[in-house]
Amino acid sequence: MHSLAEEVRRRAADDKIIFISGNFNILHPGHLRLFRFAAELGGRLVVGVNADGQEGVTVEQSRRLEDVRSIGMVHEAIALAEEAVDFIARLRPEFVVKGKEFLGLLNEEQGIVDSYGGTILFSSGEVRFNPSELMGSGGSPQIESMIIKPSDFLRRNGFSMRVLSDTLASFKNLKVVVIGDLIVDEYINCDPLGMSREDPTLVVTPVESKRFIGGAGIVASHARGLGAAVTFISIAGDDDAAQFARDQLARQKVDQQIFVDPTRPTTLKQRFRAAGKTLLRVNHLRQLSVSPALQKRLISAAEKALQGADVLLFSDFNYGCLAQSVVERISAFGREQGVLMAADSQASSQMSDISRFKGMSLITPTEHEVRLAIREEEAGLIQITERLQKVADAENLLVTLGAEGMLIYAPKNNTYHTDRLPAFNRAPKDVAGAGDSVFTCAAMALRAGADIWQAAYLGSIAAAWQVSHVGNTQLTTPALLREVSRSEREPQEYLL
Repeated sequence: MHSLAEEVRRRAADDKIIFISGNFNILHPGHLRLFRFAAELGGRLVVGVNADGQEGVTVEQSRRLEDVRSIGMVHEAIALAEEAVDFIARLRPEFVVKGKEFLGLLNEEQGIVDSYGGTILFSSGEVRFNPSELMGSGGSPQIESMIIKPSDFLRRNGFSMRVLSDTLASFKNLKVVVIGDLIVDEYINCDPLGMSREDPTLVVTPVESKRFIGGAGIVASHARGLGAAVTFISIAGDDDAAQFARDQLARQKVDQQIFVDPTRPTTLKQRFRAAGKTLLRVNHLRQLSVSPALQKRLISAAEKALQGADVLLFSDFNYGCLAQSVVERISAFGREQGVLMAADSQASSQMSDISRFKGMSLITPTEHEVRLAIREEEAGLIQITERLQKVADAENLLVTLGAEGMLIYAPKNNTYHTDRLPAFNRAPKDVAGAGDSVFTCAAMALRAGADIWQAAYLGSIAAAWQVSHVGNTQLTTPALLREVSRSEREPQEYLL
């Protein structure tokens, strides 16, 4: 009888073998990027799934093997019954691929691979990829609804949809303080006329425009729509954009402490769109820090609002509202008051550093924002997340990954665990605002008594609902309750 290694080699025929092994408890984007890197070497990609009982294994091997086999780039996934290094000695693959975190460490298989002329490669894979490439040859799974909720995550973390409904219902008891940059988003829908004859320029005619509250303003709006009593503290210019935001927040019954800075315009972001696509974005803003006098007013307003508050949300867009001295003073006061504090520091066209918000119960950076904070471009996703947690001294991290979903890094049973959620909405209309929805909903859920796994799931539902709309639309408890309980959209299992 042939050994498993011999069978794998026979099936490879004349193809070179690229071998990867691991526990793969939860397939996350870091694994998928590594698979893609290996697949692009050419040849046959073989992935060994470690046996049950190995150090770090928390999910039964048959389930992990099934998950790996569902990846289209993997030619063969095998169940290892021995140490990977022993299997490599008999398989003799041309390439052994490992994560970049193993570079510079003692790798047991190095001597074996060297003995037969093979190569060990270390990589974290490309940061970006098309999620559709990860599926089997049949393409994306059939989706019967816009929002699909994965049930395996619920089972793995021991909760039900009923728990999420109860959490949403308890939001009405919270008092939330939001401080950060006010932004107004303007969507200008255009009729495309064609290409200019004078130069290669697209010509459009504006048809209609609509404004939405953005930035920290929409975070305050979300918290209010979810039932909380909300105080919003910010800086604005003396202009019509500021008045629009004030009027909208007043109608939503948000308590406003918006101080006027006559030296700067209210940040206005215009999106010119045609046929459902954004053609051009124009930002009207000033990024310098506000004056010391205005900083004192921000601190004074925050300290007053935080007395008796439950949640403090720092919504930072790096346009000057939240100077470091302001963050440190308000954070210290929030700790004294026993307030749950969370921070989001966004970077799209500007720089940010989420690590400057120290000791938060929750931070929700994108992968790009994680890399900016720790100044690391090459390390793997899990490694940079672990480093940020230590640098920022954050209790829970939700790393948002756009179409790749979300990576959760949080304590569980006295040690930090990693889990992931896919993007629940596979056909978004407008992704602007997804992060704000996750941030607001997850932070409030934590304060309402949910654990981080429940909070992440509820935040993912909020984001999926949000991206079903064009422009930042206020979250509401009834809307999310409908998504939580919608019978025709019962939780389903899917990988991506």
